[in-house]
Amino acid sequence: MTQLRSDRPSLALWLTTTVTSVSALGFGGQIAPRAAASAAQAAAPAREMHADLPGVRLFFKDTGGGGVPIVFLHANTGSSRVWEYQVPAFTAAGFRVITYDRRGFGRSVIDPAGAQPGAGADDLHGLMNHLNIDRFHLLGTAGGAFVAIDYALSFPQRLRSLVIANSMGAVQDESFLELQRRIRPSPQFDALPPEFRELGPSYRAANPEGTRRWVELEHVSRPEGPRAPAQTMRNKVTFALLETMKVPTLLLTGDADLYAPPSVLRLFLARIKHADHVIVSEAGHSSYWEQPESFNRAVLEFVRKH
Repeated sequence: MTQLRSDRPSLALWLTTTVTSVSALGFGGQIAPRAAASAAQAAAPAREMHADLPGVRLFFKDTGGGGVPIVFLHANTGSSRVWEYQVPAFTAAGFRVITYDRRGFGRSVIDPAGAQPGAGADDLHGLMNHLNIDRFHLLGTAGGAFVAIDYALSFPQRLRSLVIANSMGAVQDESFLELQRRIRPSPQFDALPPEFRELGPSYRAANPEGTRRWVELEHVSRPEGPRAPAQTMRNKVTFALLETMKVPTLLLTGDADLYAPPSVLRLFLARIKHADHVIVSEAGHSSYWEQPESFNRAVLEFVRKH
């Protein structure tokens, strides 16, 4: 098991910029061509567009370039805006970074005339076809990992690797559902504020500004008006089905995650063959936000192997 610690999250972007600048320098202070290209790509703003898919105009951001694509899927309390610690770091590392607002979230617009609610995996598949992307890395956190797992089971040939972060994985085995009811008793748990449920106590104590920003992004994660119905899954996910997965997988969670603590991660680790795993110290359910330096380092180390 790998257990990671990080410096304060507010340093993450500064560290990314500093490391990129130093590592790009060659002898005599010259910029290495590949590093210079990555730095220039990181500095350029990502394209913001909509893809017209069945039943939805899907909002997405794409940094472009010739790097290997990596797609980030946000949680049910977020949108594509939450990846502000990841997009610069992964772009600077040479990847083509794609984030999007899942159907019913952020700036994606549902077409009432189209089929609803559709499967999240089909929306992702349509977006990748729209962008002419053949194979890519896929990372999903929390509810976004439900879509990521469903996609990996449906279209494994399209994935270079899969990262499942801080998620219960939408597993439907009754014994697992009962476990979830024990660790998150309803309705008491659901009545708690989102930031209490999804940010660890260490982060809320040490970083009130970061907590405020997370709450702000959570508040704008859903369009105004009635909520869209939850999307369907292409597969009924069970532990037995996870045992058939062959996509290289990284399992990651925080040691203070109230949804998917390390004991839950180990249930997935026992089923997904040859999976790597990381426990992020002093992080709750939003480790990508609470400990971005540790999160980014672990994911980059993993995807670079695939």
